[in-house]
Amino acid sequence: MFTSQLMKEGEITPGIATKEYISRRKRLLELLPENSLAIIAAAPVKMMTDVVPYTFRQDADYLYLTGCQQPGGVAVLSHECGLCMFMPEPKPHDVVWQGQIAGVDAALEMFKAEEAYPVSKLDKILPNMIKRSSKLFHNKLTATPTYTDLETFQNAAHVGKVSDLSIFTHELRWVKSPSELKLMKESAAIACQALLQTMLHSKTYPHEGMLSAKVEYECRMRGAQRMAFNPVVGGGPNASVIHYSRNDQKIKDGDLVLMDVGCELHGYCSDLTRTWPPCGSFSSIQEELYDLILQTNKECIRLCRPGASIRQIHNYSVELLCKGLKEIGILKRDAFRLYHQLNPTSIGHYLGMDVHDSSMISYDCPLKPGVVITIEPGIYVPSSFDGSERYQGTGIRIEDEVLITETGCEVLTGSMPKEIKHIESLLNNYSYTKGMEAATV
Repeated sequence: MFTSQLMKEGEITPGIATKEYISRRKRLLELLPENSLAIIAAAPVKMMTDVVPYTFRQDADYLYLTGCQQPGGVAVLSHECGLCMFMPEPKPHDVVWQGQIAGVDAALEMFKAEEAYPVSKLDKILPNMIKRSSKLFHNKLTATPTYTDLETFQNAAHVGKVSDLSIFTHELRWVKSPSELKLMKESAAIACQALLQTMLHSKTYPHEGMLSAKVEYECRMRGAQRMAFNPVVGGGPNASVIHYSRNDQKIKDGDLVLMDVGCELHGYCSDLTRTWPPCGSFSSIQEELYDLILQTNKECIRLCRPGASIRQIHNYSVELLCKGLKEIGILKRDAFRLYHQLNPTSIGHYLGMDVHDSSMISYDCPLKPGVVITIEPGIYVPSSFDGSERYQGTGIRIEDEVLITETGCEVLTGSMPKEIKHIESLLNNYSYTKGMEAATV
């Protein structure tokens, strides 16, 4: 496996040591009620056609607790037996076509399970474990018939003994360890470097599809395993579509392009957005709106500290943007209601192993050191908006990753330019040809 070349001694996955995985399981057991059982299934393989699979991505909870990157397994955690892993059994045909897979021996030796069995024995062993437990928790999103079809599981569900495990795993994943933060900083650095190269590329190749391809190439060349999500590359009016994903239009001269991108490095995601004019200069109308979003971004980052909450920061961002949009003249009467037509999104979200990480944690929860969030104010004026024509079809978002620290915060995407003068200077003092020449020296 390629990842084995990247791992140091004592690691199960690059950057995360065996002892950290053991500690995660210990902490989960401390949160679970006495005499309860946690069942966590690996993510299934999803098929694009009858013979072509989509690229596999492991379920974040299963990866967080075991370090195992392959499909087909079920992990069971209890106070009584610790970690018990049910592992897939390779058939000779599968090995020929797909290579070796980790089995029972790997579960015991590499993943440090206390017990391990072939998954074919699950229906004989798990029912007894369920019967001895007073409460069951499982990952609802990856629940598999391998265990949900068991009569004992269905009986437990019928009498209300089954709950969602993510209330506990999301709490654990919410605050990142030093090892996790190191990976998240590396993931953010890769995304920043990739987006900067893409920004410089945009003047010569102002096409959504080319910019999408460029940012993915740059991320993967720097070590990312995949994009964290399909890049949003919206030129002109396409930028006003919040999760635009077609990425198939040429960007007209003078239009802005909004790029929302992120990559995944050894299980940890990055997420940032920049908006700029590939032609090299903002128009006065674009600059007016952009400056409002930029100032809101900066003001909201100043609020990021222990004790604050995403909800508080969001409410402050709405005040700032409503006030600014009224001053510009986009909002007039009934400003608060109309504002939500121009920005129905939250100011940010938690970030980690998933892009919208730890979704069971409320946005009202006071932030703690080690939590990573995004700050992403934006304005999305549809072409059909009943207002001044000069603003119609405009979309601007500026998104940064922010780590909450003991004394305040650290912007993990701070290396990616967002000031107007810096963006214009970069675009006008760099040509892609010059960049290519420099790269070959």
